[in-house]
Amino acid sequence: MTAPARNPGGTELPPLLAALLAAPGPPGYEERAAHAWRAAAREFADDVAGDVLGSSTARVRGGGERPRLAIVGHIDEIGLIVTHITDRGLLRIAALGGWDPQVLVGQRVTVLARDGEVPGVIGGKPRHLQRGDERKRVPELRDLHIDIGASDREEAAARVRVGDVAVIAADPQPLVGGRVASRALDNRLGAYVALEALRRVAEAGGADVEVVAIASAQEEITFAGARTAAYAVEPDVAVIVDVTHATDVPGADEGELGSHPLGSGAVIARGATIAPAVFEGLVAAAEKHGIPYTVEATARSTGTDADAVHLTRSGVACGVVSIPLRYMHQPVEIVDLADVEACAALVAAYALALRRGQRFER
Repeated sequence: MTAPARNPGGTELPPLLAALLAAPGPPGYEERAAHAWRAAAREFADDVAGDVLGSSTARVRGGGERPRLAIVGHIDEIGLIVTHITDRGLLRIAALGGWDPQVLVGQRVTVLARDGEVPGVIGGKPRHLQRGDERKRVPELRDLHIDIGASDREEAAARVRVGDVAVIAADPQPLVGGRVASRALDNRLGAYVALEALRRVAEAGGADVEVVAIASAQEEITFAGARTAAYAVEPDVAVIVDVTHATDVPGADEGELGSHPLGSGAVIARGATIAPAVFEGLVAAAEKHGIPYTVEATARSTGTDADAVHLTRSGVACGVVSIPLRYMHQPVEIVDLADVEACAALVAAYALALRRGQRFER
């Protein structure tokens, strides 16, 4: 496991989070991150397993009674996939997840090739060569390519194949005030919190009910991993852990999004697809233990794995706990580690408050 990232101001990443952020894992290619998560889970969980889609589960039996709680955080990050190698050895690309192409120009990337990692950069047409309205137009992904330095198709194809994937090359950067910038905070944070909350449940001797952490695959493209893992685990209740937009930056409308600045704690969702009993239970746990939180209203879908989990089998009572995040789906996502801690403490407290026989019918 990698050593914690530090800076002179004292910001330090938890070792598991550092390991998860060091491991690339775009949708469908989450193996490295999943293996780091499973290795950490084996230190305390009763059962640890993976499935054919790449999702992972870790279980603490506790009282072994219903309701069974699932804590779900997706482990994939947005990435790129190679679609073609040109005669000049450039790699044409498509998106794995929701990119804004203008943030990709000039980024360093790592291509995950069969024989190892291949460094490259994302190139586009320089401003000096743009004409007329080109300078006013936002670039599209089809305008961009990855340049690994190859002279021609043959040299590039000796290192990279069509279907290889790439991620941004950006190591975690500790910032002042306990904050960190990194790629893949969406949603290695959720996968980390799910397992950290489970660890705290195990450390407490288990909950009154069985608790299962899930690091789901492919959330950024289809919610597939959460759908199949939840089907297999058969939870009665689930807490999905993801990120939400921090509202303390220009362009964030608090009238639309609510107020969730960095440092404000966990964000608890409330809305049509959120089970009222789960929302109230999360709020009660936060208030009992003095955990800072805000509330986020979701008018329709949540945009998280909850949208798949709550429809699994005959239905699952779902709650969503989110971590405020600046610059989502960009190479410079920023989080406050105090908010990560608040989410882990909240989810663990909620799990330990569940009682056998508790029901969630509306």
